[in-house]
Amino acid sequence: MAQPDIEQAELPLTEPFLAAVAEAEKLIAAAEFIRDEHDLAEGYDYLQGSIAAVLQLSRAHGTSHPYFVSSTGPYAKMGLDNPDTLYYHANVEPGAEYLLTGVRGSTVDLSFQVLKGDYTATDVPGGQDAFDDRRLDIAADGSYQLRFGPPKENPEPNYFVLGEGASMLAVREVYGDWLSERKGTIRIERVDTVGTAPVEPDVTQLRKRYRAAGRMLLTRVHTWFNFPKWFYLDLPVNTLTEPRLTPGGLSTQYSSVGHYDLADDQALIITVPKSQAPYLGFQLGSRWYISLDYVNHQTSLNHAQAQVDPDGLVRLVVSARNPGIANWIETTGRGRGILQFRWQRVDAPVTPDQGPAFELVPFDKVAERLPHFAHNQIDDAGWRERIAARQRGFAERMLG
Repeated sequence: MAQPDIEQAELPLTEPFLAAVAEAEKLIAAAEFIRDEHDLAEGYDYLQGSIAAVLQLSRAHGTSHPYFVSSTGPYAKMGLDNPDTLYYHANVEPGAEYLLTGVRGSTVDLSFQVLKGDYTATDVPGGQDAFDDRRLDIAADGSYQLRFGPPKENPEPNYFVLGEGASMLAVREVYGDWLSERKGTIRIERVDTVGTAPVEPDVTQLRKRYRAAGRMLLTRVHTWFNFPKWFYLDLPVNTLTEPRLTPGGLSTQYSSVGHYDLADDQALIITVPKSQAPYLGFQLGSRWYISLDYVNHQTSLNHAQAQVDPDGLVRLVVSARNPGIANWIETTGRGRGILQFRWQRVDAPVTPDQGPAFELVPFDKVAERLPHFAHNQIDDAGWRERIAARQRGFAERMLG
């Protein structure tokens, strides 16, 4: 039996990862947008979730026996995660063939996207790198199969080519009504390895895992630190863009983005028409580019949750203080942050007239600026029930 390399064995296995954690902590502590201990605590919480995520993801990095893992979520957030979405992914390689088998749930949207490791869409002939389940043949009982792999002659239905550099298959399942909709099931098999066992990792491979986890951690922090600077912070504050195709996203998804900076005595009133798209969602994000607490606070609303005024418009009020209306969006003590709309499963472009209008007002003027304020009002008991519904709906779809 070969003896382990004693010199290597004496080196701390986790040393590269611990060095990356220390560097990431310095990056978090030095963030220029930190104003107080509240911001710093949020940053350290974000760091802890990121550490947990990259350790898990580094273990699931192999492609010989892929399986779906959670890409981002309520306890390991990144990339302005959508409160309505379950994110899964599996690692793949372009030369292999993969079989996906699932049963469609009752959620409002189910989509698939092939990605490179740098989170950019692959160059796939025919634009088949991002699509929703309307492209699939789904049986009456909701079951479906689809295959991903290299180009082949006369491919069967539901076969999609993996483009050059493909390394990840991402799946998104999007909720409207958190209480009534149910997620589906899905599994992935690599055709040439199913029924076999993967090779167990040795010490050398485990060292590589820890190094990979450290690189992933620093890449994660650097990438999402810079993302708001690239796409949000050059926009005028307390405004939103016209709807536009989401960069690097689904061809059936539009978005409108912005950033806010609100004092306690200010409010941002956002008005958007009730959408004809199957899904419309709005959320706030922090400057760490993650969602705010959407389980215990109403920091997001979608088409199934938001109150619609009698004139067919949805009016949202973003503020630190409670204006006493159903569509209050809580900033949860964050005076600065991200604004985001998403329209999904669209059949036609989302035009500017379907996008948001916005008005910055003194907080004590909110009531007079809402033409249906009496229709919008909600008492403390009603508000508590709205939060309870969020907590219950979330519990139905997610474990810790």
